Amino acid sequence: MKILGIDLGTTTISAVVIDKKTGNNCISRTIENNTFLSGGQDWEKLQDPEKILEKAVDLIHQMERQFPDIEAVGITGQMHGILYVDEQGKSVSPLYTWQDGRGNQPLSDGESACEQIKKLCGEQVSSGYGLVTHYYQVKTGQMPKRARKLCTIGDYLAMRLTGAKEPLMHSSNGASLGFYDPKHGVFRTEAMKKCGIDPSILPRTTSAFASCGTYGKAVVCTAIGDNQASFLGTVEEFTDTILVNVGTGSQISVYSRQYFTAKGIEARPFEEDSYLLVGAPLCGGRSYAVLEQFFRAYGEAMGVRDADHYRIMAGFLEMEEERESPLKVTTAFSGTREEPEKRGSIENISTENFTPGNLIRGFLEGMTEELYERYRIIENATGISPKYILASGNGVRRNPYLQKLISRKFGKEFILAQGQEEAARGAARAAAALLKEEIS
Repeated sequence: MKILGIDLGTTTISAVVIDKKTGNNCISRTIENNTFLSGGQDWEKLQDPEKILEKAVDLIHQMERQFPDIEAVGITGQMHGILYVDEQGKSVSPLYTWQDGRGNQPLSDGESACEQIKKLCGEQVSSGYGLVTHYYQVKTGQMPKRARKLCTIGDYLAMRLTGAKEPLMHSSNGASLGFYDPKHGVFRTEAMKKCGIDPSILPRTTSAFASCGTYGKAVVCTAIGDNQASFLGTVEEFTDTILVNVGTGSQISVYSRQYFTAKGIEARPFEEDSYLLVGAPLCGGRSYAVLEQFFRAYGEAMGVRDADHYRIMAGFLEMEEERESPLKVTTAFSGTREEPEKRGSIENISTENFTPGNLIRGFLEGMTEELYERYRIIENATGISPKYILASGNGVRRNPYLQKLISRKFGKEFILAQGQEEAARGAARAAAALLKEEIS
């Protein structure tokens, strides 16, 4: 028997079928998620939920034709973002993604939604969090009139597959919206009321991998957050492994039975009674993409087009030796969740060290330092010190020099995750766990 996992990512949609007995991947497939909508402002980052649904269902059908014995479906996808649904469970808004910037835009009194929320109830929230987006929509009169509930895109797929009219949200997604108490597994409804947010917009939540209903003969598991899914799909020894993921963003995740938060560290719900302590720089792998775009623009100005600039950048790292006086690059180019106005920097520039190779190396070292700083906060406060560091995501998988830097910086045994589409695999494993409960 087989289990299907699907990952509704920001730029791609992936599906994996695993064998229930062995846990091995039978097949995986990825398609582009080119569903972005053009908003009226540059800071709006919107996607079309119906087109995402169409693409996801088509991908599921492809898998079903090859594996008709699928027993369960697991779902994951981009966290933080929301869409609104009506009383029939149909979308009445775009998907406001995790990259959406309306939470940082000035409202009528000149303060942003994030600033107003902190002043009104003390909640430390960031733009892109679903309930920050909702607050902005309420304050500006832009919430759809037919909206009855809000949910993540993963919750929406689960609803539409099962025919449900209301979403059922796993705590991993609930915590990504803001106004959530992960220690007790509930939304902070009193704080919401202080900000003028009606809690009735919230969906039902569960801390367990629960059934949302059925799709054909297959049980559909509650959608889980992509961070939790990636951990579940990649890590075998939870207590012994630090997971580093570098994609568009980057994350460091450490399994913990104890609840701990600090500046730059979130305690995200994982399985029941456990957490992932997570540090998540906003730029991550995008920092390296920004540098590639810089070199690409210069090359195109010279008339050089269609060059593989990433390959050329890797060549510079091989040609130029590390210097005693390196460039010091801070890669917080998109700020941080706590300080959205913060920006990156390049320091220690001299006439000798300002070279392409040194600049490339400085960017990669800056990306590594952002992750290591967050790990040290966790280690110093909790005493948790796993043996291994497991790296996943295309940003690190395709960059041997970054692998070397991470290994050296953390000083732990380095393992590169072999499988791909880790989040989809993790979603399948969550559904497999649910299936055991259903059987028992």
